[in-house]
Amino acid sequence: MGMIHVYHGDGKGKTTAAVGLALRALGNGYRVTLVQFFKGQASGEIRLLQAMEGVTILRPTSGAKFTWQMDAPEAALLKAEHGAMLAQADVALQSGACDLLILDEALGAAAYGFLEPDALLRLVRGKPEAPELVLTGRSPAPEILALADYVTEMVKIKHPFDAAIPARAGVEF
Repeated sequence: MGMIHVYHGDGKGKTTAAVGLALRALGNGYRVTLVQFFKGQASGEIRLLQAMEGVTILRPTSGAKFTWQMDAPEAALLKAEHGAMLAQADVALQSGACDLLILDEALGAAAYGFLEPDALLRLVRGKPEAPELVLTGRSPAPEILALADYVTEMVKIKHPFDAAIPARAGVEF
């Protein structure tokens, strides 16, 4: 029986936890689909996962900027890409093409208008029994929290970003 996991909050570690679960699943012969909303830039975990058998990765071609740096056409393009990626994820989920589906940053994408919240909620409610589903990000909808079997909140106490220290390869990406 597949369960629903939510890793949320303003602390570091949401994607790291999801990727760790992906590695565990792959090590047990499961097929993994990882959908990364917002994340158009290269990252260490993606390079490794792309080299592994049994992994499908969906990422936007845009989205290398922070949302507050985007102009209206860039934001509209990213929203359209996110909608298409969610539709592909739902096909993978419903068709049995994956045993673990990770929707990385989907919670924030829905909360901040870069993904239709109702479409995300429909996907979660319509999850078949067998696959495991992971959602990460900030500001989860209460309905999603109510449907989840696991809810973990990452709470930021301190973060280098607050001191204007940029993200570091191998640690934040």
